Amino acid sequence: MKIVLSSMKKSLLLAFLCVLPLWFLNGWPEGFQNLTAINPSTSQNCRSRRNITILLWYWPFGRSFNLSGDVCWDFYRIPHCRLVDQRSLFPSADVVVFHNTELALGRQKLPLDLPRPQGQRWAWMSLEASNYKRKLRQYANIFNMTITYRRDADITVPYGELVPKEAEGHLVEEVPLNKSFLVCWVVSNYMRHHKRSKLYKELKATVPVKVYGRWTNTPLHSSALLPTISRCYFYLAFENSVAKDYITEKLWRNAYQGGAVPVVLGASLGDYKAVAPPHSFIHVDEFASVKDLGKYLQQLAEDKKRYSEYFSWKHEWRVKLYTDWRERLCKICSQYNCLPQEKVYSNLEAWVNANNT
Repeated sequence: MKIVLSSMKKSLLLAFLCVLPLWFLNGWPEGFQNLTAINPSTSQNCRSRRNITILLWYWPFGRSFNLSGDVCWDFYRIPHCRLVDQRSLFPSADVVVFHNTELALGRQKLPLDLPRPQGQRWAWMSLEASNYKRKLRQYANIFNMTITYRRDADITVPYGELVPKEAEGHLVEEVPLNKSFLVCWVVSNYMRHHKRSKLYKELKATVPVKVYGRWTNTPLHSSALLPTISRCYFYLAFENSVAKDYITEKLWRNAYQGGAVPVVLGASLGDYKAVAPPHSFIHVDEFASVKDLGKYLQQLAEDKKRYSEYFSWKHEWRVKLYTDWRERLCKICSQYNCLPQEKVYSNLEAWVNANNT
């Protein structure tokens, strides 16, 4: 018995010593688990070993991309994936993708008059949170797959995500701590009834807010966007819709890449925690009042050490933006074998509206 216990102790000690360096390098287990959940790698088992043909029935918003060559492999290293936009290939397509906006506006129609090949999957795709939800009732029992920013979609295509930095890329860009403005906001589509507009009016009564964009006749050229935001301590990453998982480039590009601490409104606090590092953003729901939020921003800007801690995630992570429709479509192939074979959305409207706040 003593020999067995001695052997067990040695095994436990060895295991602890093996794990200890990882804790020091990556943080203690809770934080490490939170971060590794941000960008779970697609299992190799989900990738198809035969060629999959993805037919895009029409290009979103009428803006097409070049599909010549092996796009998915050449650009994204996803094998056995063929993207096409010729409707004549409908009979041989494994997946046919339809973008919601054009359907809702009546600019495009589903090819319900064509005989649908056995096993062919139809995918409903949308990156918008609130548009045309009421028009989805007519699509009951038609679609087999959803492609959206939501984490519970069949194919999740976020606006951005954090990916680990390469071993040689751990140098952190300097974030200037002496800035020109406390709070900044870039907005063009200003609607008084939006929650973000009401919150902005309350906040500016507490702290100064510098506003850019077409709404204030101060539009920013794309080349000036990030340099302008970098001069602000905080950026209002306020979404125009309050909806599940709806986190757009306002967080990933404007705030994170712009070098300002994001103050976020849109998805729930839990949704943000699921995809963003802890202590990298400030959610409006964390405060009892907008006045309390304003006071916190003022105090944080005055404390350079505490403020700089909001950028510590940059040591290990970098932002990856998703802006190319081809990359989103190629992702279908990387998960094709893990998708349910016989799935049909009997009530697409209910799924889209589920859990929206």
